Amino acid sequence: MKLKYVGAYPVVTHKGIEFDQTKPDKYTFLNALVEILEVIDKNSQSDIKIEAKDSQEYSADTLLNILKKYCKNIENIFEEKEQKVEDVIANYINSAKNNPNRSEDEKRAILGNISIMRDYYKQYMINGKIYECALHALADEIVSKHIDSITFVIGRNYGMVLSSLVQVLQDHKPPVDATMEFFRDDSGEAYGKLDMNRK
Repeated sequence: MKLKYVGAYPVVTHKGIEFDQTKPDKYTFLNALVEILEVIDKNSQSDIKIEAKDSQEYSADTLLNILKKYCKNIENIFEEKEQKVEDVIANYINSAKNNPNRSEDEKRAILGNISIMRDYYKQYMINGKIYECALHALADEIVSKHIDSITFVIGRNYGMVLSSLVQVLQDHKPPVDATMEFFRDDSGEAYGKLDMNRK
């Protein structure tokens, strides 16, 4: 069981392997997500502010250890996702083998490329599932600690994480009608704010 960065989503063809940059590896956002969780955990206020001084670079092992505190079923995620990834790869293989528009050489090339990317696919999908679990854990923390807002300095992927969180909060039980806004303070520093709209 491990976390590690792999890169954007791989697209395998008979010509080779390309990477879809519109589907980044969710590992990219785990550091920011864990930073937010840790700031909330250490704070008793309902309005949270995340400054540049709060930023840290966590190793993959440290990220995983911290996430175990928030995602109680993290070992199950790895096991379940492992099987689902095998099912996805089996579908890719069947699709390649049974494609009547491909020559035998093209089929062999695709199957070879799928084989090369097997571990990459697994890690990419596991990273995505762990990120999803951590987002739900963050939503739980926001609801249980009655957080009204999170203001954050722009950068370090805080905005990307909290933008993803808006939908998770809307689907949460109880639902939270969160909105995002961006602004500059008096010194010109750019900030974002996730507002739970409770007031």
